[in-house]
Amino acid sequence: MSDIPYKQIRAVYDAQTIRVYQAYSAEIADAALSQGKFVSPPFKMARMTWIKPSFLWMMYRAGWGHKDAGQQRILAIDISRAGFEWALMHSCASHADADMSEEAWRRVKASAPVRIQWDPERGLHLQLLAHRAIQIGLGKQAVAHYVQEWIQKITDVTPLAHSVCALVQEGKLEEARRMLPVEAPYPFNWELGRT
Repeated sequence: MSDIPYKQIRAVYDAQTIRVYQAYSAEIADAALSQGKFVSPPFKMARMTWIKPSFLWMMYRAGWGHKDAGQQRILAIDISRAGFEWALMHSCASHADADMSEEAWRRVKASAPVRIQWDPERGLHLQLLAHRAIQIGLGKQAVAHYVQEWIQKITDVTPLAHSVCALVQEGKLEEARRMLPVEAPYPFNWELGRT
């Protein structure tokens, strides 16, 4: 039985920044790494972009960087904690609550530039775990803040993803586990937020 809460933000963070992950094509990744921020084009500023603090959830989504050409490069993006918390406080859930009317849901969605989704966390074999990992969808207004203000550093962690994947495939799970980023519970008062 796990003592991890069902919904909890876990991440690599320090006093100023929190790390999130995204997977992109080589074209988008190379441009972002050379400029220290996402560059449009090829990055699409008008499109919702999803950031994920969970390394293993990102590995599941991108198949360790082997899923397809559009997700072949895994980037670790260190963003300001102030920006991350702004996103949480200006968010709504990605789906309507069961007791919410369609009209009420449309109003809430229209007023929130950020979506929050809780998906099953993943293990080393990318299997479902009992607790959830947060995904944060940044809409147009939030994407502008993300790209122009929040990003502090971008690192290509594709080699790490491939190394951990290879160890898992070889059955060297303890070795693989030691290579994972250490994600700790992130302190955020949900009473201040909108989700």
